[in-house]
Amino acid sequence: VQLQASGGGLVQAGGSLRLSCAASGVGLNRAAVAWFRQAPGMERSFVAGINRSGGRIYATDSMKGRFTISRDSATNTAYLVMNSLRPDDTAVYYCAAGSSVISSNLAPQTAYAHWGLGTQVTVSS
Repeated sequence: VQLQASGGGLVQAGGSLRLSCAASGVGLNRAAVAWFRQAPGMERSFVAGINRSGGRIYATDSMKGRFTISRDSATNTAYLVMNSLRPDDTAVYYCAAGSSVISSNLAPQTAYAHWGLGTQVTVSS
């Protein structure tokens, strides 16, 4: 199983990015998928997740209003579209997938068996 995260980069505040998580060896439509991020000096934290039924959970109301998580079964790829980016969104973003994640509780990192290596997002002010 491999997850390959991509799409990060340097963007100005207010800009947008679309992160991709290409999966092999696991069908993302049969798993919960989530994005986490780790800012410098901080612990890795939950950003957004989508369960097997398509239900979405976001870590904060602010992320709910600016970020959209989705997945494409045809390409076996998950996405995180991030709009209105702010400097405090700067972090390494990781995608994760797991088939045993509780649908209503997508935040625990220990529930995910598969992780990508991460992609850097830097938002300048």
